[in-house]
Order: sequence, then structure tokens, then C-alpha cells
Amino acid sequence: MASERFDSTKLPPIDESSPTPLYHQIFLILRDRISDGTYAFESAMPSENEICRIFGVSRITAKRALDELASANLVVRRRGRGTSVSHRTASLPVHYSVEGLFEDLLAMGLKTEVELLSFDYEEAPSHVALALNCEPGAIVQHAIRVRRLEGGPFSYLTTWVPEDVGRSYSKKDVATKPLLVLLERDGVVVSSAEQTITATGADALAAKALAVEIGAPLLRISRVVRDQTERPVEYIVALYRPDRYQFRMDLTRVEGEERKRWSPTT
Repeated sequence: MASERFDSTKLPPIDESSPTPLYHQIFLILRDRISDGTYAFESAMPSENEICRIFGVSRITAKRALDELASANLVVRRRGRGTSVSHRTASLPVHYSVEGLFEDLLAMGLKTEVELLSFDYEEAPSHVALALNCEPGAIVQHAIRVRRLEGGPFSYLTTWVPEDVGRSYSKKDVATKPLLVLLERDGVVVSSAEQTITATGADALAAKALAVEIGAPLLRISRVVRDQTERPVEYIVALYRPDRYQFRMDLTRVEGEERKRWSPTT
């Protein structure tokens, strides 16, 4: 019956000695199971009684865990009908090669909706000047956008481009078209990029835009895009919700000089 739908052996235990409240530990465990697809869209979640049994907690603790999932817009709770998953897991793989990367970025831009939060010209901060290979204080075009997929926030994008490049498109263009499309439309030949992937915590602005808590883990991708002369034409810092974005790399086992190694599949 209900207890047979959920295998408690597949759920990690909670730590009663941890300073993290028990209900929040349970929330994190169930949130991760929603993110990885264990509990799929519209599927039933464990009931309050089942959570009590699985984790050995009180009914109040179980209720608070499910209420927190509902507050995070991951589940819907209906009186007499239980709790079901309302979150759709989205996975958009990005390939290792630059050619595949650009193709995927363009496809992503065309499939998602954009909300333009800001668009202006400003003096380049030192880290931006370094990335764009320009003098600190040089004027750059700066934009912040949120991309949405299937109605939910997907990424928080901050871009800087040299002033002469930015003047070739308008605020309206940025709100309706992917930046790579705009660059190539205006004659910029994009040929290479340098990308760094790491993790970060959401600050207040990113948390609000991505509908997550301040400090929530995010995937951070910074990228410098260059034209055929190796001039940097775009610097972007993209923050992604890890439950809505996955970086995938296809690998092939090949013979090396001394031993076999993994190599990106091209």
C-alpha cells in the first residue's frame, strides 16, 4: 500500500545531533529526490505518517518538512489528497567542445523566455576590465537577465561587452534575442571561448530572481567569448539552479602514452 511506494532504505538518515533542524534536514533530503527525478512531476510524495515512520520524527516535524517543500514551490499539498510534486526537472546538457557549446547556448536562448532586469553603460570594474582586456574604467555595456524555462526561473545572467560592440544592438534586442545571435548579426565572428565552472551561493539579488533562498547553492559559469582576432567581445557570469541545469560531458576511454585515460568525445 502507501508504505510500499517508498523504499526508506534509499533515503539517507537524519542527524539528531546536528544543529540543523530535523524538519529542514528532511526537506533537503526530499528536495534532492525531487531534483534528481526520484519523485517525478505529479507523483505522490510520502505522507506525514510515512515521513514519521521513515525518519522517526513527530507529526509536527513531518508537516513542517512538507510545508517547506510547498513554500519552495516544489510540491502542492491538497487536503484529503496528499502531497504531489509540482516541480518539473529540466536537464539541458552542455557539451565539452566549443562548437557544441555555442550550438547548445543558441538552442537554450531560443527555447527560454527572457526577463531583462537592467541594461545600461557603465565604467568597467577591475575584474571586468581584466576579462575584456580593456582599461579599468572603460565604458562597457552591462545587462542582467533572467531566463525562464517551462514557466520557472532557470538562469541569472550578467553580461558585459565593449562599448562599441554594445552600441550595435538595443535594449529591446537584448530582451528578445540571445546575445550570440546579436553579435553575429552585427558582423562579429565568434571563434573561441574560455569557460570556468564552479559553485557559489545565491546573493540577495540572485536568490530573488531564481526563487531560491539566500545562500542556496548555484552553479556558476563564467565565460569570455572572443572573435576571430582573439579580441574579447563578451564576458558573462551565469548562475544556474542546479535542479534545473546539468553540465554533461561525453567521454571516451583512449590509449595514452603511459596508460589509458578519459578523453572528451568530439
